[in-house]
This record gives sequence, structure tokens and C-alpha cells, in this order.
Amino acid sequence: MIRLKIDNTEVDVSDGQTILDAATKAGIHIPTMCHRDRVEHYSSCMVCMVKDNRRDSYMPSCSALAQEGMEIDASGEDVLFLRKKAVELLLSEHRAECEAPCRVVCPAGYNIPAMNRLLIAGETEKAIELAREEIITPEVVCVECPGYCENACRRRKVDQPISIRNIYLFVSQIINKYKASSESVNQDVNASVEQKKIKNTNPLKKRFSSRIGKLDEIEFKEWLKECTGSGKRIREIADFRSAGIEAANCMHCDCRAAGNCKLRAVAEEFGIKDPTGKLVNAPIQKKININTGLIFENAKCIKCGLCVRVCEDSNDEPALCFIHRGFISIISEPLTTKFDDILKTQTDKCIEVCPTGALSRFKKSFK
Repeated sequence: MIRLKIDNTEVDVSDGQTILDAATKAGIHIPTMCHRDRVEHYSSCMVCMVKDNRRDSYMPSCSALAQEGMEIDASGEDVLFLRKKAVELLLSEHRAECEAPCRVVCPAGYNIPAMNRLLIAGETEKAIELAREEIITPEVVCVECPGYCENACRRRKVDQPISIRNIYLFVSQIINKYKASSESVNQDVNASVEQKKIKNTNPLKKRFSSRIGKLDEIEFKEWLKECTGSGKRIREIADFRSAGIEAANCMHCDCRAAGNCKLRAVAEEFGIKDPTGKLVNAPIQKKININTGLIFENAKCIKCGLCVRVCEDSNDEPALCFIHRGFISIISEPLTTKFDDILKTQTDKCIEVCPTGALSRFKKSFK
């Protein structure tokens, strides 16, 4: 066994374990981005930096092995400063949006993209439940709203915006029937209204939210690939089928990992705001594998390499890899392979290890 100190706490670990392993055993939190249990260590993000007090040097805790007698500083001012700088560097290249424009401008912050995806998949009960969680006032905010969401909808550049307002008005009618059938639910809603009145301010505007700005013509076409419907547009929403058909024209400008993004969580942990100026080393791009449903958005990728390393042992099918060198290196399909031909059996494995939502799954609409 090896004994070391982390923040003056003694901990014993086995030979071959890392400083991060020791900190975890001691109950000391060290943030990570490029680390994943059971995936080969390869330090790239430097978010897990610690200081070896005896040597007066810094090292990434996810790959540095624990050694006898070490005295590690995992929460000192200098350590936190380096971690913060590492996160800021990651954000400087992170050009994707955390929230869709329609949701950001919504006075109530309704999760419009999530609602659209549920309607597209025909998951009506989940759509109703989402609406019940978000619509905390007696009337849906859309009744009095002039339609800020539709004005911000990128789909309007193609033909017309998604009928967001009418979709929500329809769903609100459904949940009102649920409320009317339960007096206790009405009482709960009325009580919550007193506590959480909408004042035409969306909390998302104050949260961490990347903005990619305007898309050029090529980038815009990539976003259109996620419109899964036939192109039929329905303005008046009369039932869940018409709502699903209309929602299938959504471009899905949000991040599917907005509620489970490690980069966002670490940035909020350090109180870091998204920088306005971004480093540009690759075009914003969205790739969809029509065979597996894999979606890859390089603007959300932090080049941690987890998706590459998790498939390194596979020789049966092409996988994601690094291409180019230095500052312009990016994650991509191999140069000699089409994106539709990669990860035929390991798509879910790659999505699961991605820390930012750069990899996600595309769902086709119901008929």
C-alpha cells in the first residue's frame, strides 16, 4: 500500500492508482473532463490539476500515479487558478449553443426543443408531463406572449417558424383537463403560482449559455438535416399528430446534454462566464450518420479524445479519430471513410462517454 496526504488528509491506495483515485477515496472532489473510469488515461483538459508540495510542481491528477509520502494540494488558491484557466481555454473554442434561441427568448423559459422531440417521437404522456412541470401559472404564458420564440426560430429563414405558440396552447389545453379533474392539483398549482410568478424574465438568460451567432449557408444546411418530417407545415394544431408533424420541422438548435454537460457544470462551479470572443480553428458543423443515428457537432467538442480511446481496441469497424495536427486538430471520421460508415456497433458507447453533448442520437419522427 502507498500512503500520501491530500489536503492534509492521509489516504492509503494500492500501487498503480492515481492521485485522482486517492482523492476520491478520501472524499475530496477534483473536477475532471477528459477522464473516465475504465478508459485509458490521457491527460488533455488539465482541469484536474493538483500541486505536489514537496516538489513544488503541478500535475494532472487523473494520470499522475500516487507515490509514497506525497503531500498533495488539491484545493489551494494556485491550483484553483490553474483549473479555472484550463476551463477558460476549453470555452474559448466551444462555439456551440447550450440553449436554443427560442428557449432563451421565451419569457418563461419553456423547454421548446425538448417538447418538440417528445412530440416528434409520439411520446404524448411525456410531453404532457413536461408541460405540467413547466406551466406553473393558471394559463400558459403563450396566451399573452407576442411570440418571441417564433421570431427567434431559425426555421423561419427557410419558410416559416415552427408553430411553437400554437403547440403550447394545444398542450396546455390537455393539461388543463388533467388539472380540472383533480382539485388537489389545482390547489398545488395555485400555491406554486404565488411562489413562482412569471415576471417576463427568463432565468436562462442569466445562466451559462454559449451563442454561435449567425450560421453561414453551409452550416445552415447541416442544421436542416435534423428536420425529420416530410416538410409539411401545420399552423393550426388540433391534436398530437398535427403537433408532431409540425414539430418534425424543428432544426434542434439546442444541446441535448444541456442538463448533463460536464463543461457547463465545471464552468458554473468556477463561476466562469462564456467568453464573447472565440478561437476559430474549424467550421461549425453538424454530421448525422443515417445508418446509426449518430449526431456529431464539432462546435461542442473539446477534443478530450474519450470517444477515440473507448474504441481503440476495435479493429472490426472504422471509428472516430484525430485528424490534422496542433491547434487545428479535430475529432472526425478517418479521412478515407464516410461518416455514415463509422461506429456501426459502438455508437452508444461513444455517446455515453462524451462530456459535452458533442455526440448524441438522432430520432426519426413517427408517421
